[in-house]
Amino acid sequence: VAFFKEGGPFMYVNIFWLSCALAVVVERVVTLMFRYNLNAPPFMEQVTKLVLTGNVDRAVKLCGAAPNAPLAKVIRSGLTRANRGELEVAKSVEEAILENTPHISARIQWLWSLANVATLFGLIGTIVGLIGTFKSLGNVPADQKQALLSKGISEAMNNTAFGLGIAVTCIIAHLFLTAYAKRMIEVVELNAMKLENLLGRRNA
Repeated sequence: VAFFKEGGPFMYVNIFWLSCALAVVVERVVTLMFRYNLNAPPFMEQVTKLVLTGNVDRAVKLCGAAPNAPLAKVIRSGLTRANRGELEVAKSVEEAILENTPHISARIQWLWSLANVATLFGLIGTIVGLIGTFKSLGNVPADQKQALLSKGISEAMNNTAFGLGIAVTCIIAHLFLTAYAKRMIEVVELNAMKLENLLGRRNA
């Protein structure tokens, strides 16, 4: 609390950017790890068994059990065209990938921008604090200048530290979420290709 109060008014501005960053992180973590999460290997194994035994309708219903997962949506899109030929399946799967994969990486790039904004506002707070301090030094007795200078420098450095702390948090979250989203997209694309090959072998 003392650290925050010593930072001056720009600390409140950075609190706003910190809140935005945390909102993005929490929303993406909940979405990717819970709403979109689907254990691909057992899911695809079950789909494969159903397709090879001719139970395509049951495979479609299986995909409906995970209505939010991009992988299930893409696989379902291919399965619904299973009897219309390989070209129709490929077109449907490609369309579903283009439609669903952007939602996986949505808003993650905001964190990089928020990191830059927080750093800049921290620096603005630093400059404003130093300007105010040096302007005040001319109007105080010599014995109080040291204390006033120390207070002003403390305010300036607190702003810098807080801004950089927010930036580091955003960058770490950005790296983690980007890697997680990239891996999820790769899993969707890989299993979409497996489905196309599976349906092609089945039709042959």
